[in-house]
Amino acid sequence: MSTICAPATSTGGAIAVIRVSGNDTFHIINKVFTKDITSSPGYTVHYGQITDTERTTEKKEIIDDVLVTIFRAPHSYTGEDSVEISCHASRYIVQQICSLLIKNGCTPAEPGEFTKRAFLNGKMDLSQAEAVADLIASENRASHNIALNQLKGGFSSELADLREQLLRLTSMLELELDFSDHEELEFADRTELENLANIIDTRIQHLAQSFETGQAIKKGIPVAIVGKTNVGKSTLLNQLIHEEKAIVSAIHGTTRDVIEDTTVINNITFRFIDTAGIRNTNDEVEQLGIERTYKKISEARIILWVIDTTPTDEEIANMTHFAKKKQLIIVCNKIDIPNNNLTHPILSYQQTQGTNNYTPNANGNIQTIHISAKHGKNICKLETAIYNAAGIPDIEGGDIIITSSRHYNSLRMADVNLQRVKESLAMNLSGDLIAEDLRAVIRNLAEITGGEISSQETLNTIFSEFCIGK
Repeated sequence: MSTICAPATSTGGAIAVIRVSGNDTFHIINKVFTKDITSSPGYTVHYGQITDTERTTEKKEIIDDVLVTIFRAPHSYTGEDSVEISCHASRYIVQQICSLLIKNGCTPAEPGEFTKRAFLNGKMDLSQAEAVADLIASENRASHNIALNQLKGGFSSELADLREQLLRLTSMLELELDFSDHEELEFADRTELENLANIIDTRIQHLAQSFETGQAIKKGIPVAIVGKTNVGKSTLLNQLIHEEKAIVSAIHGTTRDVIEDTTVINNITFRFIDTAGIRNTNDEVEQLGIERTYKKISEARIILWVIDTTPTDEEIANMTHFAKKKQLIIVCNKIDIPNNNLTHPILSYQQTQGTNNYTPNANGNIQTIHISAKHGKNICKLETAIYNAAGIPDIEGGDIIITSSRHYNSLRMADVNLQRVKESLAMNLSGDLIAEDLRAVIRNLAEITGGEISSQETLNTIFSEFCIGK
């Protein structure tokens, strides 16, 4: 393979790092670095200058003072001979060093190519490689813990254990086929096989069911802020994200499109969506905004329904309807206004003594919080209610949570094939049919870690989502 190079850090800051990896790494570095590193051991750092000897015939032109860190194969990130050049973070300097490396034999790295080589060279399996991108993109402790556990091989170990059990069963069934002339011989006890199939199926389903939680943690839990015009939705958004993101005005219909931003509550990212106020209007643009409001309500996991007066029967009907499928928090705003007492049975709530936990009323998924968005009163209590409504379990370092749709699809296919195994056992079908379905389950699980990849296109798709330099 060619020797590749790319910046491993974004522009800005004080220091930039440029990665080089491939068989010709040290040969190319020696052409541009003032110190000969041919015999330098791995895990050593060398000070010198990057110079362009062809820029002038009179003397070497120094581009920058740098530190060059040596990694010798196979003890490097990619498993190849590698170097990391630490230079000043000037965009000009980084571009000049990269251009010089390319001129002397390097090829610009594609997105994710360093990690792709690490996978191809056996430094990590495919699920661990994908965890690298998730770790870089993690924005809260929960997503960080999930990615770190996957990178350390927690998910891979779970899959390896499942595959080992499946392989043992398959080999016993196939051994029976070798002695098919002796029908009385049965190497794989069918009762034991059925019990183990049930255990494995439970574990696979548990992993697959974690996908919804994983996606919510990875992308942020969507929370729609809805209600009539001028009830304080935009003011509430600004309070929740701690930023003046939405325009606040006394004019009805100011928000005509959805406004989104995120914040972290108790280590979980929430994606708040401020929507156009719901009302009857002849304004075409505002109507489009209201249509988008209903679309965002359908996509949200939690709805904050903001009111500043006692809700109408129509609003109550809408709240009750959405509460059947969503977690609904009725936000009674403007408690700072004297005599603003909002009354209705659906608004009844109870605060647990000595805590900030609000108990849902008899309407199931509905709970109520009284706030002043303008003055920030009870916003912390609302955040607690939002976090509790999300229903996200505490994520520890060892927890296995699925965040990749590719992993989820493979697990679903494994479950489908395992159901066929269980049906075949129940029907007392021959061992060769059962063994074939077991092999299909093994292939499905192997797809996750990269043991069974159907095409190069699959790898290209996975690593194209990485940043260049990683």
